[in-house]
Amino acid sequence: MPTFASFDGLRLNYTVWEGEGAHRPVLLQHGFAADTNANWISTGVVAALRSAGFTVISLDARGHGRSEKPHDESRYTEDSMARDVSALLDELGLDEVSMVGYSMGAIIALTVTAADKRIRCLATGGVGSGIVDFGGVDLRVVKPADIASALLAEDPALVPPSGVPFRLLADAVGGDRRALAAVALASREGRMDLSSIGVPTLILAGEQDQLAAEPERLAAAIAGARLVRIPGDHMTAVMSPAFAEALVSFLAAPHPR
Repeated sequence: MPTFASFDGLRLNYTVWEGEGAHRPVLLQHGFAADTNANWISTGVVAALRSAGFTVISLDARGHGRSEKPHDESRYTEDSMARDVSALLDELGLDEVSMVGYSMGAIIALTVTAADKRIRCLATGGVGSGIVDFGGVDLRVVKPADIASALLAEDPALVPPSGVPFRLLADAVGGDRRALAAVALASREGRMDLSSIGVPTLILAGEQDQLAAEPERLAAAIAGARLVRIPGDHMTAVMSPAFAEALVSFLAAPHPR
């Protein structure tokens, strides 16, 4: 798997599947504690995009997958992760891509879209009004400190209930729990300027996804954004065939450049 040095020298892993269609390349950013395989390959998203002729690029975020995993919280701000995406575009010499992010990856995707004009359309999944109210993870559902406590607890019986799914996922994919705890503690708090996003945007939200509650409020905050509800919760919505179908349909549409 290829790697590159990001803006601060951290080596990050990425994967490229070359497509044969005329569509703009698609860059995928996975969710917290997941990686390219868990979020995009095993769910069928990569296969659906490749079948539609897209060139697909997936980045393992810092602290995740095959990328480097420092344990220093200061290395994991959302701005740093957004700069990683821009650095990958520099590395690949791309002047325009479509961006897709899920959960943490959606927060990164929104951040980089607001700052990098090479992102020409955007699709997010696994987020809702938490973006509008808190600028990131929905603190009414889970707090970053609880996620970190769940990851660092030596006794599984002491894991905060809201953090259990994140620990289970981290262990299932062989994640570095100390690095992931640092990612959680570095989460942004404060409003995100969604008014600066002017590209065509699709909001995908699981109907039972508590972390994507009130997705219509997120769609309303981004000019022209369209909302599609998908069966499933935070962990299963991305596995639904409806997720990939809506994503392919949106990305294949003739969005103006």
